[in-house]
Amino acid sequence: MTKAMINTVTISKADIPSGGMKSYKQDDDSIILITRDDNEFRAFDGKCPHAGADLGNGLRCGNRVVCPWHHASFDTSDGSLLEPIATEGLTQYKLTHDGDSLMVDTSAKVTGQVENDKLTDTHTIIVGGGGAGFMTADQLRQGGYGGKITLISKDDKAPYNRPLLSKAFLAGNMNEDKLLLGGADWASSNKIELCLNQTVSEVIPNEATIVVEDKNGNSERQTADFLVVATGASPAIPPITGADVDGVYTLRSMADAKLIKAASHDQRVVIIGTGFIGMEVASALAQAGTTASITVVGQDNRVMGNIVSETVSNALIKLHEEKGINFVFDATVNEITKVDRQVDRDEYDQAFSNVGGVTLASGEHIDADIVVLGTGVSPRTEILSEVNDPDGVQVDAHLQLRDGVYALGDIAKASNQMGRMRIEHWRVALQHGMVTAAAILDDDSVESLEARIPFFWTMQYGKSLRYSGHAVTPEYNILFGTPDTLDYIEYYFDDEDENTRASAASTLGRDKELVAFSELLRRGHAPTRAQLNAGFNMIEQAQALSR
Repeated sequence: MTKAMINTVTISKADIPSGGMKSYKQDDDSIILITRDDNEFRAFDGKCPHAGADLGNGLRCGNRVVCPWHHASFDTSDGSLLEPIATEGLTQYKLTHDGDSLMVDTSAKVTGQVENDKLTDTHTIIVGGGGAGFMTADQLRQGGYGGKITLISKDDKAPYNRPLLSKAFLAGNMNEDKLLLGGADWASSNKIELCLNQTVSEVIPNEATIVVEDKNGNSERQTADFLVVATGASPAIPPITGADVDGVYTLRSMADAKLIKAASHDQRVVIIGTGFIGMEVASALAQAGTTASITVVGQDNRVMGNIVSETVSNALIKLHEEKGINFVFDATVNEITKVDRQVDRDEYDQAFSNVGGVTLASGEHIDADIVVLGTGVSPRTEILSEVNDPDGVQVDAHLQLRDGVYALGDIAKASNQMGRMRIEHWRVALQHGMVTAAAILDDDSVESLEARIPFFWTMQYGKSLRYSGHAVTPEYNILFGTPDTLDYIEYYFDDEDENTRASAASTLGRDKELVAFSELLRRGHAPTRAQLNAGFNMIEQAQALSR
């Protein structure tokens, strides 16, 4: 039972079991989350700071409150952030006991003052303004780092949420200012020197040194006490004749998204690639409703074929086709054809398209005015000397390449719960930032990367498909539910053995079960194929294991 009295809320203690939690939605749309351990109660802001999910609909596993949407995790003792995708912890409120009730005062916040008094005479240089670079800088300051922080980025924007470019911005569902990580004044409020439009031409790991070039070709060497390299990835351009024609786009940056947005009005769009980026671009442009037509061309016979089963893929295809998307499968693009024409753009007066269409290996020609390449990315490791792996930078569990030198994000080949791998997911980049900041601060209270698991999600037409863990192939799977009604969960295995534990799962609509699976996977207790077929209760087991 709850009632709002200005800033004070009265809650019955009997509503909440020991070891549990419950959320209370208020008339002003705010949410209060109460956790209980025996007779110890705590009150928090119940909205996940990442996207506003009601944390009461998530899962409590031991000392962790896990968000049902994107699996951000918070410590039940003080609301501190344990796991991204959120980049900050929960606000805690003061409460008082009144017999069998609790009085929560939402105007009285419990704040722990962090003194920035650690490593005050040091300098940390961060190369890259993506999620990994941002999170490193942010967590350093939140962890009490008092030294100088310089963040260098090729972009002309302060760090922003890149995944939302294809999930929301391109569709017209989110303004540019809402994408900024930490808000518009993040750098100044955290005393971070933000150097935009800067090019780092070389990284010398053994000297913790970088070479920065300006637009005139002048270079300057800079040396740091701690050097963090998070240069990200570049779109992979396939060897297609005409891929360099004006009117062919990739989506990686805000500038890319703006160009695609402006260029696609009343135009015939062809998207090459059926991975989640290609599918998100198709969804976003369809939702924007400004194109003449959208055709997706893929070499495979289904969409997201390396991630989900054919049954789930077919459900996604159906969802897109209902929105007017055309598909051409089992097709190889031989050439992007060119025509001579000028297209006027109000916002981008230099933007024009010479694309006439795409020609397939079969000889079929598809008319197009613009082409978007969704053909994957490659790690930006070219500026790092002594890189020891063609598919990334080999680092330890703390993302360290050399003493005081760290490589993270899309370029890092690091060990997590699933083994050593390079993963191009936003949450992994944020995890890397948390782990690197903790390593610099010598804070062993933050879990290493080896104690974490990957997670990503794709948003298409407002439907969020979420994926936790890592599977080499979706072919060894168990499916529960009906993907056609967008209500399923699917588990993936490395082989067909009955005693093999699931290594990943994806879902639409069964978020709490995926959270429970993720917690079991993180703790090394993912269910076997035999257990799942016997009716394994995922949520019950996750909660029991974490008590």
